[in-house]
Amino acid sequence: MIQKAKEFLTSRIGLRPRVAVVLGSGLGAFADHLLDAVRIPYSEIPGWPSSTAQGHAGQLVVGMIEGVAVAVMAGRAHLYEGYTAAQAVFGVRVLRQFGVASIVFTNAAGGIREDLHSGGLVLISDHINLQGQHPLTGPNDAALGPRFPDMTEAYSLAYRDIARAVAAELGIALPEGVYAALSGPSYETPAEIRYLRIIGADLVGMSTVPEVIAANHMGMKVLAISSVTNIAAGLSGKKLIHEEVLRAGERIRDSLTRLLKGVLPRL
Repeated sequence: MIQKAKEFLTSRIGLRPRVAVVLGSGLGAFADHLLDAVRIPYSEIPGWPSSTAQGHAGQLVVGMIEGVAVAVMAGRAHLYEGYTAAQAVFGVRVLRQFGVASIVFTNAAGGIREDLHSGGLVLISDHINLQGQHPLTGPNDAALGPRFPDMTEAYSLAYRDIARAVAAELGIALPEGVYAALSGPSYETPAEIRYLRIIGADLVGMSTVPEVIAANHMGMKVLAISSVTNIAAGLSGKKLIHEEVLRAGERIRDSLTRLLKGVLPRL
């Protein structure tokens, strides 16, 4: 099915981007900055899972930005939508076969570490997979990658250096942190947040990790940036509401767009 999806995209898109961006909840506006863009709903691409989550447009957008051909996944598939981990990474696998070698993941996350406040961006340095699923479970497709891929540098150090340099040039604060992925869709309990803090998590969310694993499996270089859209449960005294997460994403999007525009030409 990956090959069929690749052939479909080849027939519809003239550009052959080497770089891709995956947009998280409330961050889809970045795709509007692409020039000469071709937009293809996921529902038209063979085998590509649809995005049902609020704040995810559910379309692949390919165009030019800052002189670079870029493929943008405006929305992703999550485990909480009922998809398997393998389905959640289907788009990333198709993009690799389409020629993408570098990929930037973005997401909306809850801030656990005390210095991470709502409205900020955080560079992901590592992750903790607590989703109970793994995209490489089952027979290994050697055409995609090895049976036991190394994850020592799942998030490219060279790309993180680039992101930090661009952020400094633009005057954007960009601390680093460890991202913990849970399955959702309920937000975490205060007890779970205390546990996550103890085991070394700085951020928490419901996506990204399966895609990062699949990307590394296929030899792609990865950069990931979280938008802190809320303070994690039990730390602020407020209940968590998804609409507020989306509104926070809208406030962050200008900084994220500026950062991505500066980073993408250097990858």
